[in-house]
Amino acid sequence: MNVFEKIRAGLVTVPETPSLVVDKSVAWENILRVQEAVDQAGCCLRPHVKTHKMPYFTNLQLKAGAAGITCAKVSEAEVMAAGGARDIFLAYPMVGEFRIRRALELRQKVDRLILAVDSIEGAHALEKAGAQAGIRWEVRLEIDTGARRTGVLREQAVSLAKAVAALPHLRLTGIYTFKSLVFQGQPTTDNEAAGREEAELMYDMAQAIRQEGPDIREISVGSTPTWLQAAQTGLVTEVRPGTYIFGDWMLTQEKCARFSQIAVRLYATVVSTPAPGYAILDGGTKTFPMDIPLDAAPYHYPGYAIPIGADGQPDLNLQLRRMNEEHGILTAVNGATGLKVGQVVELVPIHVCTAVNMQNHVFVAQDDSLEPMEVAARGMLV
Repeated sequence: MNVFEKIRAGLVTVPETPSLVVDKSVAWENILRVQEAVDQAGCCLRPHVKTHKMPYFTNLQLKAGAAGITCAKVSEAEVMAAGGARDIFLAYPMVGEFRIRRALELRQKVDRLILAVDSIEGAHALEKAGAQAGIRWEVRLEIDTGARRTGVLREQAVSLAKAVAALPHLRLTGIYTFKSLVFQGQPTTDNEAAGREEAELMYDMAQAIRQEGPDIREISVGSTPTWLQAAQTGLVTEVRPGTYIFGDWMLTQEKCARFSQIAVRLYATVVSTPAPGYAILDGGTKTFPMDIPLDAAPYHYPGYAIPIGADGQPDLNLQLRRMNEEHGILTAVNGATGLKVGQVVELVPIHVCTAVNMQNHVFVAQDDSLEPMEVAARGMLV
């Protein structure tokens, strides 16, 4: 039995609500499964720690064979370095003197720090700081492959790569991208097509850059929906999935995780049942993230978390569609929630990364005990 089954059976008690519980054994199985698949593909795994935000789980990923880790912000990386991470890629534009100053300090505490650029302005700022400090930064160039987020447009990438490589205090060693489920510039549900296109676009871009002089060694891609397909092409050197460690409802819909591989649950207590058709939970917008739109194609999420019934399966009658700070309103499709005051409700997060970030601590299941663990990189924005 996993810990969620034990909680349902009354063998383990959730200490407090609202709270998030992690089954370490399920998370560890996810870590090993992905690491083995990446190894078999002849690729390196550099997981993004944005999902768990805890050095404890970073160290489990490194123990299993991860080559290093990925962070977004330097403050997040500082937490992971203090927890033992020695090889860190900051996959976010290093713009702002305050960030660069902290990156200089972080660089002295780790064995390898890789920074990101996607503009000549950002590159010049790093060049200036490197010259003043007498160092040479290792950098990767971000390429936009269809997500329309950060990243230089592909038609401008070769010229920017040449300009970055010409700066004496920057060492351009690779390129990277984030594309996820996009194919030919449009959202898709075809993981295979999206992952293969991601790898092919980046390989072709690396070749084009190499022909102009810069020696691109590393091609880094991937998110949880596409890492496997991209790695198996043999065209990339590194993948950076993050959500795979815990899983969530989104991953089950995106065909890259089974329900049994979701290692987390949210728990909330029913505090009021004013009418048969709705019940009030003790968690609202401070507990359940709202970053995923409801009822939107292609997955049509019915609420901000998925309630789980006594049988351990999604309860399609209950929907969490309305919240304020401290109140979550569960409504019933059939007009009767069947819930009672004091009852603890189990829910699966739609998007686990933002759900974890809303917790000061989570409860990690080890054997039959739930131990609180600080979400040490929570709210690390800089």
